[in-house]
Amino acid sequence: MVHGHEHEGAVSGGGFEPATGDGPPPAGGPAQVRARAAEVRTAYEGLLAMRRILGGGSAAAEGPQALPAPWERQRMPRAVALVLEAAGFPASALDGAGGRAATGYRVRAGEGPERVEVTWVGPPGGGAAGEEEERLTACAEVLGRHGWECLLYRGPRRRRFLEVEPRR
Repeated sequence: MVHGHEHEGAVSGGGFEPATGDGPPPAGGPAQVRARAAEVRTAYEGLLAMRRILGGGSAAAEGPQALPAPWERQRMPRAVALVLEAAGFPASALDGAGGRAATGYRVRAGEGPERVEVTWVGPPGGGAAGEEEERLTACAEVLGRHGWECLLYRGPRRRRFLEVEPRR
């Protein structure tokens, strides 16, 4: 996962990185947006192909409902972020000072092994808190179709979050 001020969501070090919500806002015009969409589509298709090859179920026979492959279990924040980005959910983003610059999902390692936390965050006053239940429920629906078990909780300051783990 890319952290800090590195360009999240870019091809870095020769590999695709899905947007986790902790990178800078997407830059560029329509050509860069189209290029990013193509990268996401290719990575997502690769994830489904990997499920067929490495186990976790047959994506061809079961669609994305197949269980996460071993690779996904080893890189859960990255795998969950890829599914969300491929489904068209916007990722949150950070400005140069580390403040929230965009409203969207944020994926990070959760408490304990094989757990990921998904939150819906945005700039202060941007309305993220008011839409988090609806948006996180939609995220859970998509993740559930891809073999992830999701539970919606209410955490500190009464903010909701998803706890995500691979379905067994």
